[in-house]
Amino acid sequence: MITIEQLITRIEQRQPVLNKTELSAEQLSTRLNGVGSLTDADRTQISFLADPHYISSLANSQAGAVLITAAYREQVPATSLALVVATPYLAYASSSQLFAPEVFTSGVHPTAIIADSAVIGAEVSIGPYCVIGEYVQIGARSRIDAHVVIEAHTHIGTNAIIKSHVTIAHNCVIGSHVRLHAGVSIGAEGFGFAPTRDPSTSGWERIAQLGRVVIGDHVRIGSHTCVDRGAIDDTVIGNHVIIDNLVQVAHNVRIGNGTAIAAKTGIAGSTIIGKRCIIGGAVGINGHIDIADDVTFSGMTMVTKSIKTAGSYSSGTAAMPTAKWRRAAVRFRQLGNE
Repeated sequence: MITIEQLITRIEQRQPVLNKTELSAEQLSTRLNGVGSLTDADRTQISFLADPHYISSLANSQAGAVLITAAYREQVPATSLALVVATPYLAYASSSQLFAPEVFTSGVHPTAIIADSAVIGAEVSIGPYCVIGEYVQIGARSRIDAHVVIEAHTHIGTNAIIKSHVTIAHNCVIGSHVRLHAGVSIGAEGFGFAPTRDPSTSGWERIAQLGRVVIGDHVRIGSHTCVDRGAIDDTVIGNHVIIDNLVQVAHNVRIGNGTAIAAKTGIAGSTIIGKRCIIGGAVGINGHIDIADDVTFSGMTMVTKSIKTAGSYSSGTAAMPTAKWRRAAVRFRQLGNE
C-alpha cells in the first residue's frame, strides 16, 4: 500500500503537485494499492485524466484519488481526492512505478558460472544458469535474471536490469539504469559480407565485425531487439533512448539522446539518427544516411535519403478497398512518367 504523501513525493521528482499544501494530514495518510481507469478504479486506486475526451467518465469515477489539471479540478467527484498537476499523464507514469512488482534479492544463484576475473558490484543479483565471462564488470545493485550470457570484457553500469535470455557479446559497454528485456541481443555480428565474384561459387566473404556496442544511461530496449556491433567503429545508443520490441539496429548506427523507436523498425548500417527523434512502428531506414534532431517518422515510413530539417515525415498509404488501391497505384505510377 502507498500513501498519498509517498505518491506526491514520487510525482514531485518530475513536476509539482499544485494543491499539496491544501491537503490535510488525514488525506496525506490515505493508502492506495494500485492504478485504475476512471471507469474501473475503486476507492483504493488512483486514476488520471490526461485526455479531455474522457471527461464524461470523471463525474462517476469511484477512484480514491485523481490526477487532474487545474482546469478540470472542480469536476472531480467529492468522494475522490484531486491531485492537481500540469501534466497528468506524466504524473501517472511516475505513480505507476510505485505499484509495479519488483522482486529484488541480491546474491548469486549456485548454478551461475562466473569467471574468476569478473568484478561484481555490491548488492548485485545474478540468477540461475547465467554465464559471466572473463573481466566482465557489473555495477552495484544491478539485476541479472536467469539464462543471461555476458561475454568477456563487457562493462555494465549500476542499477541495470537485464531480463532472462539476454545475450551481451564481448567488449560491449552498457550504462547505468539500463533495462534490457527478454531475448535482447547486444553486440552480435553485423551483416557484413563482400562478394567473392568467383563464378564457380557465387559466394560471400565474411567481414569480421571489430567494433563494439556502446549504450548510454537510462536506456530501455524491448524484447527480442537486436543491436549489432560495429564493423570498425562502434554502434552507439545515447542516453535516455527507448526502443520497443523487435527492432533491428545494424552495425555502426548512432542514435542520439532521447530518441524513441517503436516496434519492427529496421535501421540499416552506418545511419546516424539525431536527438529526440520519434520513429513509429515498422519504419524502414536506409543505410549511410543522416537524420536531423527532432524528426518524427509516422508508422511504416520508408526513409531512403538523409533528412536535414526537423519535422514530421510520412510515406506509404492508408488501407483502402483493394480495387481502389489498385487504381490508385496505377495512377501513382503514371505520375512518375510525367
